[in-house]
Amino acid sequence: MKYGLVVLSAGLTGLLSFTFLALAIGTDYWYIIDVDKPNHTGPNDLSSHSGLWRIIEGANRSSVIPSFTANMSSLSETERDLLGLHKVVVILLPLSLVLLVLGWIFGLVSSLACSPKLLAASASYMLLCGLFTLSGVSIYIKYSNQAMEEFQRIVSPENLVFVHVSFGWSLALAWLSYSLEVAAGLLLLLAARITQIKGHYDSGVAIAML
Repeated sequence: MKYGLVVLSAGLTGLLSFTFLALAIGTDYWYIIDVDKPNHTGPNDLSSHSGLWRIIEGANRSSVIPSFTANMSSLSETERDLLGLHKVVVILLPLSLVLLVLGWIFGLVSSLACSPKLLAASASYMLLCGLFTLSGVSIYIKYSNQAMEEFQRIVSPENLVFVHVSFGWSLALAWLSYSLEVAAGLLLLLAARITQIKGHYDSGVAIAML
């Protein structure tokens, strides 16, 4: 396989992973709650969708998730646990986004240098970014499940019949970003291997010509 094609694929994959993760972090469709209550006659839509930073209720109402500004002393233990999980998510995923930028630069430099060691280090770095993203997404799913359990505890079973919850396309973008980060890391490992084999081949040719 050609070295240039592999490093180009790794670069494009890394760029796509950054784009998808940035879109995921900036959009509000991580968790969707659809309420289809037939007897509801109020002016407000009961459905909502949420992202990492805010909750959109109905058509026009939005509220910021107070992960760092909430008065913890006035919250229940369950609410404090939920906010704690949310804090971890909103730290890990933006951190992974910043690390991806540095990883893309590191990968570019190592690919231009054609150094097996640098390429292997870049691959390890990209896989580490993938670990950060995976951790953030996994913790978000745990946070959402715990929030739903608390919601089910508060709301009566009769009303729960009309509530339908699902994860949204923002979460799907984060999962896709994770997959692409892993793919970029593996492609950089392949580039490191190609460079290493080429170096051994060139050394063998040079010795044979002596």
